[in-house]
Amino acid sequence: MSPRILITGGSGFIGGHVVAALREPDGAIPSRVRLLLRDPAGGAAAADAVRADLADPASLRGVCDGVDVVLHCASHVGDDERLTETVNDHGTRALVEEASRAGVARVVYVSTAAVYGRGPFTDAPAHELPLAPTSPTSRSRAAAERHVLDAGGVVLRPHLVIGSGDRWVVPGLAALTGALSARLKGVAARQSVVDVRALARAVVAAGLSEHSPTGVHHVNHPEPVGSSDLMDAVTDGLGLRLPDPPLDLDEARTRLAAKPRALHHLGMLAVDHWFADDGFWTRVGVDPGTGFAQSFAQHAPWYREFDTRSS
Repeated sequence: MSPRILITGGSGFIGGHVVAALREPDGAIPSRVRLLLRDPAGGAAAADAVRADLADPASLRGVCDGVDVVLHCASHVGDDERLTETVNDHGTRALVEEASRAGVARVVYVSTAAVYGRGPFTDAPAHELPLAPTSPTSRSRAAAERHVLDAGGVVLRPHLVIGSGDRWVVPGLAALTGALSARLKGVAARQSVVDVRALARAVVAAGLSEHSPTGVHHVNHPEPVGSSDLMDAVTDGLGLRLPDPPLDLDEARTRLAAKPRALHHLGMLAVDHWFADDGFWTRVGVDPGTGFAQSFAQHAPWYREFDTRSS
């Protein structure tokens, strides 16, 4: 009998792609998949959807009954420190406790490489990097990781996740490019990137693999992307008009001196955030995809439409 799966965050960016990775050939959500949603009416009528909220631990009672695997893709990202702690830290703890009570065999948590803080990180394996989160969101997600790992679960740490539904990475890079009004030149730093569809397949495989993975794993495409190449792809793919000649890093920093948020993002691109693949893709039998250039080209129409809607 197929294992019964509970997915949190199934209406979100990554969780939505995890649900898509599990859909039957006819597009239906299999009966063995249960979605934990704050609003079960939100497009999940074809699935076993339960109403619960990570911010309300009491609402989680019974959500894991009869479940074999939990794929925990939900998180709160934002500036509200209390809410991020409530959802990501306390909510994950309550979910893991409920999973343990119900006898769930495996919990997989989608975290983030932001738990390491700022780089440089060059071809860095997960087992050698200390946690040094700098934002309320990354601190709360590091705390969530601990609850999952203490229960013998699996933690996946992607870095930059791109694809349909992304409202953070590529839109942020586009905003940075707009603030510069120019391309970046000569920035050799490398960034780990993963297509959300490949990440979704990895999440499913981590939950269902016979190899029973545990611990922490980096889940990015094995080949990092140069920061200048990353910015050029976004500029060209979105058809951004940049009137000024290309800038080197020092010139870019000077131009952004009065824009601390953009300067913060530039600082990330200035150094390596390249996280080593520990063989996870091979062990769970998942293809990491075609690489950034082809992946972004496939998603560019969605980003252009999103940019039009957001402007």
